[in-house]
Amino acid sequence: EVGAWTYHYSDQGDYTWEQARNYCQTFFTDLVAIQNKREIEYLNESLPFHGRYYWIGIRKLGGIWTWVGTRKALTKEAENWAAGEPNNRRSNQDCVEIYIKRQQESGKWNDEPCNRRKKALCYRASCQPFPCSQHGECVETIRSYRCECYPGFQGPECEDVVQCAELKPKGVRMNCSHPFRDFSYNSTCAFKCQEGFERRGAGTLRCLPSQQWSAETPTCTAITCPQLAAPERGQVNCSHPHGTFAFSSMCAFSCQEGFELTGARRLRCTAGGVLMGPPAPCCKAITCPVLSAPNWGELNCSHLHGDFAFGSTCTFSCQTGFALMGSESRKCVATGTWTGDAPRCEAMACPVLSAPDRGELNCSHLHGDFTFGSTCAFSCQTGFALTGPESRECTATGTWTGDASHCE
Repeated sequence: EVGAWTYHYSDQGDYTWEQARNYCQTFFTDLVAIQNKREIEYLNESLPFHGRYYWIGIRKLGGIWTWVGTRKALTKEAENWAAGEPNNRRSNQDCVEIYIKRQQESGKWNDEPCNRRKKALCYRASCQPFPCSQHGECVETIRSYRCECYPGFQGPECEDVVQCAELKPKGVRMNCSHPFRDFSYNSTCAFKCQEGFERRGAGTLRCLPSQQWSAETPTCTAITCPQLAAPERGQVNCSHPHGTFAFSSMCAFSCQEGFELTGARRLRCTAGGVLMGPPAPCCKAITCPVLSAPNWGELNCSHLHGDFAFGSTCTFSCQTGFALMGSESRKCVATGTWTGDAPRCEAMACPVLSAPDRGELNCSHLHGDFTFGSTCAFSCQTGFALTGPESRECTATGTWTGDASHCE
């Protein structure tokens, strides 16, 4: 018997390999599993000589030498065969004995028929049932055992959990869960900000095995709104309790003499980061009707004194495949009207197609008959074959793809 890991052998008789394993599993843990050369040396020194030697926990399974307790294959590095072994004499040597106090090759292994009768060499493990505080891997060693702690734990029995620094955030709401101890391994802390403030940094921190938090402690800063400027020929006066153009900032607008304020007289930055109030104010003399882009077109405007106000100029353009009909540019004049007429975008027209002789034509029109995007399919009457493309499409240049089709 050796400290935490103990060895035992059958002193009442000899057994076949199966009987020996049953004996070990009944009274101890299993047939011995040799872990290293030092263990072999210890067994050879400690056990008495027996002429038939001792069974150990290796057996050939599926043609592979295997540690039966773990079902793991015997590795080349762990082999301890005697010279010339395993030789599988008579093709039935599937079990393994260990030579104890043999004159030659003492401590080495030999393959034997499993029905031979030998001493059972057993072990009782100390790593059960709940070793290492259930926070580590128990490794058996001669005269002792050691704990290989899982990440986050330390101490001889893995009884101590690593600690992280206590978190004390300022101006941040924190909610923590501690599976072991406060602010220790795997503690998690979630952070939230008050209304009108947003978090800078990670929303959740976790205490790592390194005793460090997974990220820096977050902070809360006031949500900002777009910066405001005084309207043309006007002034803006703002107050900022939490920072420039941030949550709760308030701005008041006024105009120079001769201009009228339209829109909000006051705007406030809300918790959503938007300006609370009517449309943004401006100072203008006259306004014109709001213009919009024509169908299939685009609108690009410049405004001197406010949106769609005196001095505004708007230019129009069409998407590919469409032509502009009407004024390319319109200007808001002092009478509150726009120069020119409202433009429109018309699809580019392609030449009208007709069915080939002894054939048929089937067209679909997206933007009008035989215009950009129209697609026409051709087919022939029974007995005739189509030469040329099966379909043609009207392109942005006003031409059809492909050549004319014929029925022959």
